[in-house]
Amino acid sequence: MMRALVVETLGAGYAGCVLKAIDTPRPGPGEVLIKVRAAGVDFIDLLQTRGEYQHKPALPFVSGNQVAGEVEAVGAGVTEFAAGDAVVGAPRIGGISEYATAPAAQLERKPEAITFAQAAGFASAYVTAYVGLVRRARIEPGEWLLVHGAAGGVGLAAVDMGKRLGARVIAASSSDDKLEIVRREYQPDVVLNSSGGFRERVKEITGGRGADVIYDPVGGDVFDESVRCIAFDGRLLVVGFTSGRIPSISVNMPLIKGFSVVGVRAGEYGRQFPEKGLENRRAIWGMAARGEVHPRVDQEFPLARWREAFARIEHRQTVGRTVIRPDL
Repeated sequence: MMRALVVETLGAGYAGCVLKAIDTPRPGPGEVLIKVRAAGVDFIDLLQTRGEYQHKPALPFVSGNQVAGEVEAVGAGVTEFAAGDAVVGAPRIGGISEYATAPAAQLERKPEAITFAQAAGFASAYVTAYVGLVRRARIEPGEWLLVHGAAGGVGLAAVDMGKRLGARVIAASSSDDKLEIVRREYQPDVVLNSSGGFRERVKEITGGRGADVIYDPVGGDVFDESVRCIAFDGRLLVVGFTSGRIPSISVNMPLIKGFSVVGVRAGEYGRQFPEKGLENRRAIWGMAARGEVHPRVDQEFPLARWREAFARIEHRQTVGRTVIRPDL
């Protein structure tokens, strides 16, 4: 038996989530059983507890889509991993538990340069940043990149990745305290408190041109105002809607201003284009192994305190990633 966070019913406030003992899973053919050392928590997990995410697992299911740990056992046909190997993966569900299974083909070896906690929150945030900036926006060195929600896990990865790619980065958030941490640890070119509006400031920073690429995991009013400060031939990346409102746009705006609205679904991109998906994973894990990017863990919680971890995500209290540690 093992402890796991089970979603038994869907609803607000995690009312349908229960930490309970269930049977430890066994790896099937092509699968690996992982002793979970750290599970990343993000907005996707919250949406899944309410049935509001695109991927809707059948009830009941174990929450958690990002894990890092050690191989406990392997299923039939698995030759690339052995017991004791340090691995990371994104199994979509099942991660917030003491043990989790995942297809061996979707796992990576954990680089020695980062901890289990860093690795657990790394893949989804940095693959999203890579797919958004490299695959979808094709960002060029020297271009202005405006990152909204820059203190959150997905936004902070885009700040880090943008600097790595040679962009001039404007890190935007509604909290001066969070922005100070981002400025100190990631050195964006500009930090911008966007709570009172940002369009005129962005135009001023960019010499009147506007941002070449805007990375928006927030949506709502932030998206609406981003339309007003994007450059001609710019790319407005739709990453998510943490504001709670899905915005809309009149198509005359992209026509007149000559910009593109581009959707970013990193996981689906990899499923649609498996070879490119593998290239994406190899690229980000190579950067991590070489110390070229710097995933930030905001706070680590034991499994028994999973509600506190979820609440930090829901109330946007993090700078970087929140992690649950079953071994604490």
